[in-house]
Amino acid sequence: MLIDTVAWVRIEKGRILCARPRGKDVFYIPGGKREGAESDVETLLREIEEELAVVLDPDTAVHVGTYEAAIPGTLGTPGLPEGAVVRMACYTAEGEGEPEPSSEIEEMAWFSYADRELVPPVDQLLFDDLAATGELT
Repeated sequence: MLIDTVAWVRIEKGRILCARPRGKDVFYIPGGKREGAESDVETLLREIEEELAVVLDPDTAVHVGTYEAAIPGTLGTPGLPEGAVVRMACYTAEGEGEPEPSSEIEEMAWFSYADRELVPPVDQLLFDDLAATGELT
């Protein structure tokens, strides 16, 4: 099973914005699953406005990379077969408004590379690339 997602990469002062959805104990790069035939950018715009109340400018969206990783512990997780994989297409984009948690998001935090173990494996791949280029401290 492949879970197709799109994420917003927002970095400030060497830290990346992460969000923890309500009812979950893990932080993720903000974004979410594609609906229907949405493009990456359409998914990005919708998800970030829903989650963080930021209206992104589609003309500024730049693809950072696409990552895939198995979801750990999917055996016995309702709705997820063993070996489920997340694909995360990552983009930077400029937007209007300061990020603030919506009804879907419990908490936001700015993570450095030292916080890598607090995010899922697919997010860790992005952390590795951003650290290698010096964008994430």
